[in-house]
Parts: sequence; structure tokens; C-alpha cells
Amino acid sequence: MQHYAEWIAVDWGTSNLRVWMMGADGRPFAADRSDKGMAGLTQDGFEHALLSLIDPYLNPDHVTPVICAGMVGAREGWREAAYVATPCAPPDARAAVAVQAHDPRIAVHILPGVKQMAAPDVMRGEETQIAGVLHSQPEFDGILCLPGTHTKWVHISAGEIVSFQTCMTGEIFALLASQSVLRHSVTTEEWDEDSFIDGVTQAMDSPQSFASRLFGLRAGGLLQGTSAGSARARLSGLLVGLELAGTRPYWLGRHVAILGADSVAAHYRSALAAQGVQAETLDNAGLTLAGLTSAYRSLKGALV
Repeated sequence: MQHYAEWIAVDWGTSNLRVWMMGADGRPFAADRSDKGMAGLTQDGFEHALLSLIDPYLNPDHVTPVICAGMVGAREGWREAAYVATPCAPPDARAAVAVQAHDPRIAVHILPGVKQMAAPDVMRGEETQIAGVLHSQPEFDGILCLPGTHTKWVHISAGEIVSFQTCMTGEIFALLASQSVLRHSVTTEEWDEDSFIDGVTQAMDSPQSFASRLFGLRAGGLLQGTSAGSARARLSGLLVGLELAGTRPYWLGRHVAILGADSVAAHYRSALAAQGVQAETLDNAGLTLAGLTSAYRSLKGALV
């Protein structure tokens, strides 16, 4: 017998599309993904990309709700879902934008992102992970750090996103490591933790010397035989140190939780530990789905 979905959860990023087919028990019974991210689709390609993954699970005699989060709601996405302004709870399906799909079997809802007017900042996708955290820890009060290409520092209080700050640390690291003269010095995936912490400390103590310390990585390899692993870790440390210096009002004296179980999250934790902050680590696996589930429940409640 065909197993039809009660509803479908969708995480639609710039590069990838992930879907979960949800059962009546609130659990996913199937999942799929593709490389049909927002950046590779034209306006009329979104519905086809979605149906290519979910079609077998749609009940022909029932309209299936589809809850989408991520870049699918960007201006260049399927349909723009305008940002909700802080302070705000992570937006749920009551704030979602409905998309008129051609296929009558689906009712598509796109969750909005979050904006901050002063200082100007935006997030789209991370708010759903935050909703996942608050779903399991509704009393959380403190700072969430979401490491990545564009790391987010988010102040959470009373179930709301109070303020946040985005740092392009990951993107800057990738650019320097692949397109600058430093590409000759960091040609490895090896890691030297002492060099990383030294870089963090140097950047925080004397951020005005950042540019010259960057070239020092190249000179150290040429003149002192500094290993690529040490140079790579120090480059990361210099960048993370600058970030910590700029986000000090967020983490100093606060309860900090880092979302992620990978090496990047571990580096942030060790950098904060060197500043006397013992950050909690939350595994981000399942947080997006938990946030989407919370949004679906709000939609279901609104329809009752």
C-alpha cells in the first residue's frame, strides 16, 4: 500500500534541496535531497524540482501541506517571503507566504526570514534552526552562535530573537585560502591547535595588525619553514579572533550555545574557552526539521 505524507517539510537552500515526508505520528518516514538549490533554478523551475522528490508520497484525494524554509523565500526564490523584524519569535506558518502551485495536490507555504533594522542585518534559514532549539528548550536565554560561511550571533530572550550579528568569517577564510597569495601557504587540511589559539589571541590583542600578520603567514613559510598546517590554523585563528573582538558584547558574560557538531563548531568553542567562556555545544542535526515541525503545528492550529 502506498504510504502518503501527512505533510512535507522542506529545507531549500542556495545549493541544495532537502525534503522530509512526515507521517501522522509527527515523524519522518522518508527523506530525499537534490542539488536543485535556489541559485540553479528559474522562476518556473521550483515546483518541478519539488515534485521530482515528493510526487510518490502525495495523496491524489487530499491536499498535502508543504512547509518550506530557507532561500526559497528570497527575492530570487519561488516567491519572496518578506522578513519579519526583530524583536520577534522565530516566524511560524502563520507568517508564511502561500504559493499558488499548479499541482492541486499540494498547498505550499514559505516561511519568512528575519531582519534587523539597526544595525542592518538579515537571516534566512537560520531562524528555523533557532525555532528548533526553542522547541526543545523553550526557556533558553542567552546567545546562540551558528558557525558557517556567514556566522550568526543571536541574542535569545523570552522566546524571541532580540538582536543578531552576522560575520563573513568563513567566506573571508575561503577567499584568502584559495585566491590570495596565502593559497601557497595553507595547502593542507592539517591543523595545529596551538597556532589557532595564538592567532585568536593576536587578533584580539592587536586587531590593527591584522593585515600585516596575514602576510607574516606567507613570510613565515618562506623564511622559517612554518608548516602549512600551522599557517592554515593561524589564519583561521586570526579571522575568528577578529570576529570575537567584534562580537564581544554578545558572548562576554553570557550563556553561549554553539550550534554544530563539526570541526568548525569545535574551533569556535576552543576560541571562546581561551577567553574564559565555556560554551555549550548543541548538535544541529534535526534542528531544521524540528523548526519546520513547530511551524506546521502552528499552521494546523490556525486551520482548526
